[in-house]
Amino acid sequence: MARATPPNLSNTSIPLRALARSYPRGLFIEPHQHEWGQLLYAVSGIMWVETTGEALLVPPQRGVWLPPGVPHGIRVVSELQMRNIYLSPQLARELDSQVQVFEVRPLLRELIVALVEQEQQNDAPYYSALTELTVLELGRARRSQLRVPLPDGADRRLLQLCQAVMAAPSLEVSFEQHAQEAGASVRTLSRLLLRDLGMGFAEWRRQVQLATATAALIQGVPVGRIARELGYLPASFSDMFRRELGLTPSEYRDSLGA
Repeated sequence: MARATPPNLSNTSIPLRALARSYPRGLFIEPHQHEWGQLLYAVSGIMWVETTGEALLVPPQRGVWLPPGVPHGIRVVSELQMRNIYLSPQLARELDSQVQVFEVRPLLRELIVALVEQEQQNDAPYYSALTELTVLELGRARRSQLRVPLPDGADRRLLQLCQAVMAAPSLEVSFEQHAQEAGASVRTLSRLLLRDLGMGFAEWRRQVQLATATAALIQGVPVGRIARELGYLPASFSDMFRRELGLTPSEYRDSLGA
């Protein structure tokens, strides 16, 4: 596990700070929180952002808004090139008070990149204009649904099960195998899932699979490959996807312009 090391945020006369970071696949940044709001944007790679009660899958073209004081951890699914934008508590009040996953359209993406590039430049009026436009664009960004419920303060075995499924959501890994790895019986974990998440294992894993699949579709991964990696035949995967989201995977991808 790694610890987050944000920039010096004591100087609130500068209401926005920006930086670029790279993280290797498999890294876990342990839960932490900031007094400032934080925008996480993946230029490339995928990460799970774990907050209290849910996990948010963040592929390229998506970002996560974390209001001040929200505990969060990060699991890096694939090598990650990330841009972090920190907003002072005063500036953060102009945005949502709840965690949000949102689409990063071209203008917002270029603003984020420009903020990072200009961080060390001594051009206060320009940086201030970038900051103002970025906040406006964040407020207008379309929200996304790449989120999965997580147990809150749950039994360690249930949390281990959930994290294992997020890492390997394929049908080829059975509930029994996951339970054995977590050190609990299927019966015990079934009871904990119903108690803490209000659903059974198959339904919860399906939500992880849908988040994983939609993230892959956003990146342009072929539908057949996504199906195989999740343990489905292509036709069965398409049926499941349409049943849950009302669109086939191809229709969903076309709606994104991917």
